[in-house]
Amino acid sequence: MIKGRHTPTENPEDPGEDVANADESPRRVRRRQPYLPVEINLKDGIALRIETVVNSPDDLGVARRLTHLTELQDKARAINHRLLETETVGQGTALVSPVMERITKPTVTNEGRKAPALRFGDLRVQALAGALANMLFAVTGITNKYLRVLTTGLLHRPYSINQASYDLARLTRNGLIQRIPNRNQYILTPDGHLFAQINTKVHDRVLRPPMAPDQPNAPPELRHALDTIDRIVTQRITHARVPTTT
Repeated sequence: MIKGRHTPTENPEDPGEDVANADESPRRVRRRQPYLPVEINLKDGIALRIETVVNSPDDLGVARRLTHLTELQDKARAINHRLLETETVGQGTALVSPVMERITKPTVTNEGRKAPALRFGDLRVQALAGALANMLFAVTGITNKYLRVLTTGLLHRPYSINQASYDLARLTRNGLIQRIPNRNQYILTPDGHLFAQINTKVHDRVLRPPMAPDQPNAPPELRHALDTIDRIVTQRITHARVPTTT
Protein backbone atom coordinates (compact mmCIF):
# COMPACT_ATOMS: atom_id res chain seq x y z
CA MET A 1 0.00 0.00 0.00
CA ILE A 2 2.74 2.48 0.96
CA LYS A 3 5.40 0.99 -1.30
CA GLY A 4 3.25 1.33 -4.41
CA ARG A 5 3.93 -2.20 -5.59
CA HIS A 6 3.09 -5.72 -4.50
CA THR A 7 5.40 -7.73 -2.27
CA PRO A 8 4.61 -11.10 -0.68
CA THR A 9 3.29 -10.98 2.87
CA GLU A 10 3.12 -13.37 5.76
CA ASN A 11 0.25 -15.67 6.56
CA PRO A 12 -2.85 -13.40 6.81
CA GLU A 13 -4.11 -15.48 9.72
CA ASP A 14 -1.21 -14.10 11.78
CA PRO A 15 -1.99 -10.41 12.39
CA GLY A 16 1.21 -9.86 14.36
CA GLU A 17 2.88 -10.68 17.65
CA ASP A 18 1.74 -9.32 21.01
CA VAL A 19 4.24 -9.17 23.86
CA ALA A 20 2.64 -8.66 27.31
CA ASN A 21 4.16 -7.73 30.64
CA ALA A 22 3.35 -9.18 34.05
CA ASP A 23 -0.10 -7.57 34.28
CA GLU A 24 -0.93 -8.75 30.77
CA SER A 25 -1.11 -5.25 29.23
CA PRO A 26 0.41 -5.17 25.71
CA ARG A 27 3.73 -3.39 25.42
CA ARG A 28 4.83 -4.20 21.91
CA VAL A 29 3.16 -5.10 18.65
CA ARG A 30 5.20 -6.25 15.70
CA ARG A 31 4.09 -6.52 12.11
CA ARG A 32 6.89 -8.08 10.15
CA GLN A 33 6.69 -8.45 6.40
CA PRO A 34 9.50 -10.15 4.48
CA TYR A 35 11.06 -6.87 3.32
CA LEU A 36 9.70 -4.21 5.65
CA PRO A 37 9.64 -4.84 9.43
CA VAL A 38 7.41 -2.40 11.35
CA GLU A 39 7.47 -2.36 15.16
CA ILE A 40 5.41 -0.35 17.65
CA ASN A 41 6.71 -0.03 21.22
CA LEU A 42 4.80 1.32 24.22
CA LYS A 43 7.41 3.15 26.25
CA ASP A 44 6.78 3.33 30.03
CA GLY A 45 3.05 3.13 29.40
CA ILE A 46 2.86 6.75 28.17
CA ALA A 47 4.34 6.96 24.66
CA LEU A 48 4.42 5.01 21.42
CA ARG A 49 7.54 4.58 19.32
CA ILE A 50 7.20 3.32 15.76
CA GLU A 51 10.18 1.80 14.01
CA THR A 52 10.15 1.04 10.29
CA VAL A 53 13.28 -0.79 9.17
CA VAL A 54 14.11 -0.33 5.48
CA ASN A 55 16.60 -3.02 4.53
CA SER A 56 16.80 -1.91 0.91
CA PRO A 57 15.50 1.16 -0.99
CA ASP A 58 14.02 -1.30 -3.51
CA ASP A 59 11.49 -2.36 -0.85
CA LEU A 60 9.84 1.06 -1.15
CA GLY A 61 10.34 1.39 -4.89
CA VAL A 62 13.11 3.98 -4.48
CA ALA A 63 16.32 4.02 -6.48
CA ARG A 64 19.64 3.72 -4.72
CA ARG A 65 22.23 6.52 -4.19
CA LEU A 66 22.16 9.45 -1.79
CA THR A 67 20.33 11.67 -4.26
CA HIS A 68 17.17 9.65 -3.52
CA LEU A 69 17.54 9.77 0.28
CA THR A 70 14.83 12.42 0.72
CA GLU A 71 12.31 10.35 -1.23
CA LEU A 72 13.17 7.27 0.83
CA GLN A 73 12.74 9.18 4.10
CA ASP A 74 9.38 10.60 3.00
CA LYS A 75 8.01 7.14 2.17
CA ALA A 76 9.25 5.64 5.44
CA ARG A 77 7.73 8.51 7.45
CA ALA A 78 4.46 8.00 5.56
CA ILE A 79 4.28 4.46 6.97
CA ASN A 80 4.81 5.76 10.50
CA HIS A 81 2.19 8.46 9.96
CA ARG A 82 -0.37 5.94 8.72
CA LEU A 83 0.07 3.80 11.84
CA LEU A 84 -0.11 6.79 14.18
CA GLU A 85 -3.28 7.96 12.45
CA THR A 86 -4.81 4.53 13.01
CA GLU A 87 -3.89 4.68 16.70
CA THR A 88 -5.18 8.19 17.38
CA VAL A 89 -8.21 8.55 15.11
CA GLY A 90 -10.57 7.05 17.70
CA GLN A 91 -9.90 9.80 20.24
CA GLY A 92 -12.79 12.17 20.78
CA THR A 93 -15.29 10.33 18.59
CA ALA A 94 -19.00 10.87 19.20
CA LEU A 95 -22.16 9.04 18.25
CA VAL A 96 -23.83 12.27 17.07
CA SER A 97 -22.18 12.36 13.67
CA PRO A 98 -23.43 13.05 10.14
CA VAL A 99 -21.28 10.13 9.01
CA MET A 100 -23.03 7.63 11.29
CA GLU A 101 -26.44 9.02 10.39
CA ARG A 102 -25.67 8.67 6.69
CA ILE A 103 -24.23 5.16 6.62
CA THR A 104 -26.95 3.63 8.80
CA LYS A 105 -29.56 4.41 6.12
CA PRO A 106 -29.70 3.42 2.43
CA THR A 107 -28.49 6.33 0.33
CA VAL A 108 -27.52 7.16 -3.26
CA THR A 109 -24.02 8.25 -4.25
CA ASN A 110 -23.25 11.31 -6.36
CA GLU A 111 -22.92 8.96 -9.33
CA GLY A 112 -26.46 7.71 -8.78
CA ARG A 113 -25.46 4.30 -7.38
CA LYS A 114 -27.22 2.82 -4.37
CA ALA A 115 -25.21 2.62 -1.14
CA PRO A 116 -26.67 -0.09 1.12
CA ALA A 117 -27.00 0.73 4.81
CA LEU A 118 -24.53 -0.40 7.46
CA ARG A 119 -26.83 -0.66 10.47
CA PHE A 120 -25.32 -0.46 13.92
CA GLY A 121 -25.80 -3.68 15.88
CA ASP A 122 -26.02 -5.94 12.85
CA LEU A 123 -23.67 -8.87 13.51
CA ARG A 124 -22.00 -8.71 10.10
CA VAL A 125 -21.59 -4.94 10.26
CA GLN A 126 -20.03 -5.21 13.71
CA ALA A 127 -17.62 -7.84 12.41
CA LEU A 128 -16.70 -5.57 9.49
CA ALA A 129 -16.02 -2.69 11.88
CA GLY A 130 -13.84 -4.92 14.03
CA ALA A 131 -11.91 -6.11 10.98
CA LEU A 132 -11.35 -2.56 9.72
CA ALA A 133 -10.09 -1.52 13.16
CA ASN A 134 -7.34 -4.16 12.94
CA MET A 135 -3.91 -2.58 12.61
CA LEU A 136 -2.94 -5.18 10.00
CA PHE A 137 -4.74 -3.14 7.35
CA ALA A 138 -2.68 -0.06 8.15
CA VAL A 139 0.35 -1.95 6.84
CA THR A 140 -0.98 -4.26 4.15
CA GLY A 141 -4.01 -2.37 2.83
CA ILE A 142 -7.54 -3.82 2.75
CA THR A 143 -7.98 -6.77 0.41
CA ASN A 144 -10.69 -9.34 -0.16
CA LYS A 145 -8.42 -12.08 1.18
CA TYR A 146 -7.47 -10.37 4.45
CA LEU A 147 -11.02 -9.13 5.01
CA ARG A 148 -12.31 -12.73 4.77
CA VAL A 149 -9.74 -14.00 7.26
CA LEU A 150 -10.44 -11.36 9.90
CA THR A 151 -14.23 -11.24 9.45
CA THR A 152 -14.56 -15.03 9.54
CA GLY A 153 -12.80 -15.08 12.91
CA LEU A 154 -15.07 -12.37 14.29
CA LEU A 155 -18.28 -13.90 12.95
CA HIS A 156 -17.35 -17.46 13.98
CA ARG A 157 -19.02 -18.72 10.81
CA PRO A 158 -18.15 -19.01 7.08
CA TYR A 159 -17.70 -15.73 5.21
CA SER A 160 -17.45 -16.22 1.45
CA ILE A 161 -15.58 -14.38 -1.31
CA ASN A 162 -18.88 -13.05 -2.66
CA GLN A 163 -19.86 -11.69 0.74
CA ALA A 164 -16.48 -9.97 1.08
CA SER A 165 -16.81 -8.48 -2.43
CA TYR A 166 -20.30 -7.16 -1.61
CA ASP A 167 -19.10 -5.65 1.67
CA LEU A 168 -16.12 -4.00 -0.02
CA ALA A 169 -18.53 -2.48 -2.54
CA ARG A 170 -20.89 -1.07 0.08
CA LEU A 171 -18.01 0.20 2.19
CA THR A 172 -16.68 1.99 -0.91
CA ARG A 173 -20.05 3.48 -1.86
CA ASN A 174 -20.53 4.74 1.68
CA GLY A 175 -17.17 6.48 1.50
CA LEU A 176 -15.57 4.39 4.25
CA ILE A 177 -12.78 2.94 2.11
CA GLN A 178 -11.07 4.11 -1.06
CA ARG A 179 -9.54 1.94 -3.75
CA ILE A 180 -5.88 2.35 -4.60
CA PRO A 181 -5.64 3.09 -8.35
CA ASN A 182 -4.84 0.07 -10.54
CA ARG A 183 -4.79 -2.30 -7.56
CA ASN A 184 -7.23 -4.57 -5.75
CA GLN A 185 -6.43 -2.90 -2.44
CA TYR A 186 -8.24 -0.29 -0.40
CA ILE A 187 -7.38 2.17 2.36
CA LEU A 188 -9.57 3.58 5.12
CA THR A 189 -10.91 7.09 4.70
CA PRO A 190 -11.39 9.44 7.70
CA ASP A 191 -15.06 8.42 7.71
CA GLY A 192 -13.97 4.78 7.70
CA HIS A 193 -11.79 5.30 10.75
CA LEU A 194 -14.74 6.92 12.53
CA PHE A 195 -17.06 4.04 11.60
CA ALA A 196 -14.63 1.37 12.82
CA GLN A 197 -13.81 3.12 16.09
CA ILE A 198 -17.36 4.07 17.09
CA ASN A 199 -18.88 0.69 16.29
CA THR A 200 -16.23 -1.31 18.11
CA LYS A 201 -15.90 0.95 21.16
CA VAL A 202 -19.62 1.38 21.75
CA HIS A 203 -20.22 -2.35 21.38
CA ASP A 204 -17.33 -3.45 23.57
CA ARG A 205 -17.54 -0.78 26.28
CA VAL A 206 -21.24 0.11 26.45
CA LEU A 207 -23.45 -2.65 25.04
CA ARG A 208 -21.64 -5.90 25.76
CA PRO A 209 -21.25 -5.60 29.58
CA PRO A 210 -25.02 -5.17 30.26
CA MET A 211 -25.79 -8.02 27.87
CA ALA A 212 -23.50 -10.40 29.75
CA PRO A 213 -24.40 -10.03 33.45
CA ASP A 214 -23.00 -13.46 34.26
CA GLN A 215 -19.50 -12.45 33.19
CA PRO A 216 -16.91 -11.50 35.85
CA ASN A 217 -16.45 -7.99 34.40
CA ALA A 218 -20.18 -7.13 34.56
CA PRO A 219 -20.98 -4.21 36.92
CA PRO A 220 -22.20 -5.48 40.35
CA GLU A 221 -25.14 -3.05 40.24
CA LEU A 222 -26.29 -4.63 36.98
CA ARG A 223 -26.12 -8.16 38.35
CA HIS A 224 -28.03 -7.11 41.48
CA ALA A 225 -30.73 -5.32 39.47
CA LEU A 226 -31.26 -8.27 37.14
CA ASP A 227 -31.41 -10.68 40.08
CA THR A 228 -34.11 -8.48 41.66
CA ILE A 229 -36.14 -8.41 38.44
CA ASP A 230 -35.84 -12.17 38.05
CA ARG A 231 -36.95 -12.77 41.66
CA ILE A 232 -39.99 -10.46 41.39
CA VAL A 233 -41.12 -11.92 38.06
CA THR A 234 -40.80 -15.45 39.44
CA GLN A 235 -42.89 -14.51 42.50
CA ARG A 236 -45.62 -12.94 40.35
CA ILE A 237 -45.79 -16.04 38.16
CA THR A 238 -46.00 -18.27 41.24
CA HIS A 239 -48.83 -16.23 42.81
CA ALA A 240 -50.73 -16.09 39.52
CA ARG A 241 -50.92 -19.86 39.13
CA VAL A 242 -54.38 -21.41 39.55
CA PRO A 243 -54.34 -24.32 41.99
CA THR A 244 -55.00 -27.65 40.34
CA THR A 245 -57.89 -29.83 41.53
CA THR A 246 -57.24 -33.28 42.81
